[in-house]
Amino acid sequence: MSVVLHLSDTHFGTEQAPVVEALVALTRQQQPDLVVLSGDVTQRARPAQFEAAQAFMGRLGAPALVIPGNHDLPLFDLWARWRHPYAHYIAAFGANLEPVHASPDLLVVCVNTTRAARHKNGEVSAAQIEHVAHTLAGASAAQLRVVVVHQPVAVTRPEDVPNLLRGHAAALQRWSAAGADLVLGGHIHLPYVTAIPCLARPVWAVQAGTAVSSRVRTGAPNSVNLLRWEAGSGQARCRMERWCFCSTVSAFVRTDVSDIQPARCGAPAASHRRPTNSHS
Repeated sequence: MSVVLHLSDTHFGTEQAPVVEALVALTRQQQPDLVVLSGDVTQRARPAQFEAAQAFMGRLGAPALVIPGNHDLPLFDLWARWRHPYAHYIAAFGANLEPVHASPDLLVVCVNTTRAARHKNGEVSAAQIEHVAHTLAGASAAQLRVVVVHQPVAVTRPEDVPNLLRGHAAALQRWSAAGADLVLGGHIHLPYVTAIPCLARPVWAVQAGTAVSSRVRTGAPNSVNLLRWEAGSGQARCRMERWCFCSTVSAFVRTDVSDIQPARCGAPAASHRRPTNSHS
């Protein structure tokens, strides 16, 4: 089994110390094989904020894939935004803005959807769409195929439609045909798992809430996702768990489980059940 911790929108500069410590404790307890941070690492792309984020990721003790979000480009320093928009990000997390992780049962492909010319809206280009599709097409049957973006490719509330990733429709059609199973994202601080309709094969959008920031959305506490994937002959299973911060116990607790069955493993449907205050 492979375990992936998906977190997003840490917004260092607005982090809450008790939530940070609780997430470190959860990671040590669950021991994920991989951590994915899907953008908005910092609040204002300042060096000290990136340094704090880098130190936090180091404490998690697992290999990590990180991509920038719109908050990771300078907002007020227009010169830096146009000439060297990723300078501080690169200093903390390296020059590869679209890292890839490949293991015997996982293929995770990251896409940089930020654009210096846009304030917050994201975009995926035709070249990026094809690059991801080519990478997905090379996956083995045992690999769960995951794409990571910052802005959502599917939303569940009308007010979030303006936040959709530009180019998402073409990307989803192409990536579905190439074998994608999941698309992980963040940006809107609202966690959910939803099947995307009208595609060549089933793909699920998996959104993470804000992991540690005080910038929580009404009704959506700090949260992260734990993906558990077990590939075997006739036994492949994908489970997505949502873990939310509970202030009464100062810990992350499991609040929702979504069982997803990728198309190659059986029926294209996801079932949902909600454990009550599970600490396991």
